[in-house]
Order: sequence, then C-alpha cells, then structure tokens
Amino acid sequence: MNVHCKYILDLTGGPGFDDVFVFAPVKPVVEQGDGILGFDGCLNFFAGPTNPEFKAEFNFYNVHYAFTHIVGTSGGNTDDMRESLKMMGEGKINPAIMITHVGGLDAVVDTTLNLPQIPGGKKLIYTNISMPLVSLYKLEELGKNDKFYADLNKIVAKNDYIWSLEAEKYLLANAKPI
Repeated sequence: MNVHCKYILDLTGGPGFDDVFVFAPVKPVVEQGDGILGFDGCLNFFAGPTNPEFKAEFNFYNVHYAFTHIVGTSGGNTDDMRESLKMMGEGKINPAIMITHVGGLDAVVDTTLNLPQIPGGKKLIYTNISMPLVSLYKLEELGKNDKFYADLNKIVAKNDYIWSLEAEKYLLANAKPI
C-alpha cells in the first residue's frame, strides 16, 4: 500500500471508504481510488478517458473476497438534465463547443465503425441530408473546391469554429437531401 492510501485510510480509522469517485482519468488516481475502498466499496469512474488505451491496475482479489466493484457513469440524473437545459436557455453554457464534426445519414456506418480513430469531440449527424463526416476545421480546405463548404466555413469560422444555429440553418437549406 502506498503512503497516500495509508494516510487516507487512517482518516477513516482504517476500514476504507464505501464509495470512491474518480473524476480524472489519471492512472495513479484510479489506482489510489482502488486502494482506499473498504469492504463492499464501489469505485465510480466518473471521468471518461479520451484515450482508448487508458489502463490502470485494479485489485481483483478484492473484487472476489472484499466484494469491491467498479462502475463508470456520467453522474447525471434528471435534475442535472433540467439544470443544464435551464443554463443553456439562460446562455450560461454552450454545449455546441463539444461538436467537432458534422455529417449526413450516409456517414453513420463509417463513423460508427471508425469512431475510435476519429479525433475530436461529438459527431453531429443530420438524418435528412447526404454528407460525409467532416471536421469543422477541414471546411476551409474542402471549400477550396466546393462553394457549399466554403460558405459553411465562413459561418463557423466567424463563430470560432463552434457549431451554431446559423450553421445548422445553412446546412439544412443547402446540403443534398437524402
């Protein structure tokens, strides 16, 4: 047991914690979380890693004999969803910053099959258009030979490459229907 785990376990008088939440996909943090679990404790891995190769050691002896377990969650519930919708409505948060790619229905299969190899954040698919999956940052390059992409690039570029209602309206009005 490492010195940090011992110190933290001493705070509980020794038995460990029933629940440990890990909020960062950092190997030593995950392993420390495992190290401070008590009997029948649950490690909640709240932070989804962006690296598909992320790994950390976990004590499987304790899974069997001390009934420890692990779950991965977003941590959200219905109240969280209501609060986030309210904050979006008030302009306090903008979830559009997570969108890095857009595409049409015909891009779904390829996108799904290759998702681990596609960098960036959320991929927004419009089911009523035909369009390959395109990074917002590649629109300028595509726009050199295609007015549709050039015009779409102008819209997202003036918004710091954040997807917007204006970009969506342009896309829906000008993309090839499926």
